[in-house]
Amino acid sequence: MNALVDIGALAPQANRRTRLRDYQAQLLARMQAAQSGAADAHHQLGVAIGEQRYLLELTEAGEIVPPSQLAGVPLTQPWYLGLANVRGSLLGVIDLARYFDPEASAAGPDARLVSLAPRLGFNCALLVTRVYGLRRAAAMDSAGAMLRDAEGQDWAPLSLAALVREERFLHVALASL
Repeated sequence: MNALVDIGALAPQANRRTRLRDYQAQLLARMQAAQSGAADAHHQLGVAIGEQRYLLELTEAGEIVPPSQLAGVPLTQPWYLGLANVRGSLLGVIDLARYFDPEASAAGPDARLVSLAPRLGFNCALLVTRVYGLRRAAAMDSAGAMLRDAEGQDWAPLSLAALVREERFLHVALASL
């Protein structure tokens, strides 16, 4: 016996997926333009990690995907969540909020995985609390080490290239017992 499916009930969900795909395609096109130098203005990717907003260089960020099921890896740091299969590639997943603060977590309904650009040489993705999209740091006011946008939101620049050189980031295994 065939089950009947209410097509009308599926339409909002399908529409949402289509909008998400369109947004990701636009973001990818802008990222590729920025990497090729074709962008007319320097943009960064705005993300939230815990309660803090950060700006990532587009040339250091890769694909943005919803979190998927993770394969846990025993004897690793609490901020190392495990391995995710993203389009056939295994990526180590780091909860960056927990990496910065052991009491925090980036997990939530708006969380996304942001993979690192291949040029950084790490098969890794960062769990971020939320992706805000493209931001233009040049249009923001400097407030010390922070930048402030027109809406009064503070943003901290975050270099993924510097992050992957940190000794602590490179050692996900727990210290030997």
